[in-house]
Amino acid sequence: MRLTGAMLYVKDLERMKRFYRDMLGVEPSNSDWTDVWAAFDTGGLCFHLHAIPAGIAEDFVIASPPVARESAPEKLIFEVKDVEEARARFEAVGAQTLRRAWQKPGVAFDAVDPEGNIFQICASRQGA
Repeated sequence: MRLTGAMLYVKDLERMKRFYRDMLGVEPSNSDWTDVWAAFDTGGLCFHLHAIPAGIAEDFVIASPPVARESAPEKLIFEVKDVEEARARFEAVGAQTLRRAWQKPGVAFDAVDPEGNIFQICASRQGA
């Protein structure tokens, strides 16, 4: 068995598509169900966003700026060639980055997406 993708359920699909499109540097690759789903081919694992159904999403409150969901059971990890360049790029557009005591500069950092999901950016192990 091989894991081929990861999915994140989101309240505001359009906003989250823009955020991850800009972060990943790729457009969504799906041409169907674009009102409820976005697939990003990142050259390895496929990353998906799926809209939470409206009747359920209306009960979700997303703060502005978003509150980091420190107790969420999942954390996506993205590899880059230059961690500090990625941190500077994120901060320049107003994204919240987190400096953790256990994360060495140039090796990894955590960040928060517009809905409060925490993800990690780390140095590529394969020169990505």
